[in-house]
Amino acid sequence: MSSEPPASAAPMSRRSRRDEDREERPGRSRGWIVFLRDVVVIIVIAVVVSFLVKTFVVRSFFIPSASMEDTLVIDDRILVDELTPRWNDYTRGEVVVFKDPGGWLDTPPAAPMTPPAAAVDWLLSLVGLSASDSDDHLVKRIIGLPGDHVVCCNALGQITVNDVPIDELDYLKLPDGDTEASNDPFDVTVPDDALWVMGDNRDRSKDSRYNTDQPGNGFVPLENVVGRAFLRTWPLDRFGAIDAHPEVFAGVPDPEPGESR
Repeated sequence: MSSEPPASAAPMSRRSRRDEDREERPGRSRGWIVFLRDVVVIIVIAVVVSFLVKTFVVRSFFIPSASMEDTLVIDDRILVDELTPRWNDYTRGEVVVFKDPGGWLDTPPAAPMTPPAAAVDWLLSLVGLSASDSDDHLVKRIIGLPGDHVVCCNALGQITVNDVPIDELDYLKLPDGDTEASNDPFDVTVPDDALWVMGDNRDRSKDSRYNTDQPGNGFVPLENVVGRAFLRTWPLDRFGAIDAHPEVFAGVPDPEPGESR
């Protein structure tokens, strides 16, 4: 008796393979759909997290002027801590970024971006690669807190805070031979919920001293403060922490009750 398989066996085998191929293709398609879905979910989560971080935790800014040299120079990129000051308040000596209280900036507003450019800038800002609003903000050092009595200058050219002189030479940039912390005298008491701020490059900083004729009388409302600058991130050769020089203000007492106004 012949042992050869029936003639119809081979065609049936080929049909089976075609059926298996058809069954596998939808599975592979579903695999790609699941993969693309997961990618979209990851991107959405990353954007949301970046947005929350930028809004409530850390923001990036670049330095547009020389007012804080040599602590910060033009085009330095910095990170600003928005979260910690909400819980621990600000301290004298900290470098802060704040929105213009009104009349401090004399540069015209930037031309509005086209919708596509604005969308790209928004996405880049979420991950800290863009800081297009830096020109609308200022960066200075806190000299006076609410209630502080800040005066310039004593016989040695030093600013006094609550009658205690502060030696700022560690961070001030002054012309050769000049030891005056400010060439413009002032005598102010910082109101509640405001700060008195000054640039480290005193001769090139339009800070609280030069805005006393503005609506805020030179003071920066705390609600305008974005946060505390704590790190230089770029360029890499300037990477490092931004020093608040707490030793300069270590001997300054708290203001007497009722001093603020």
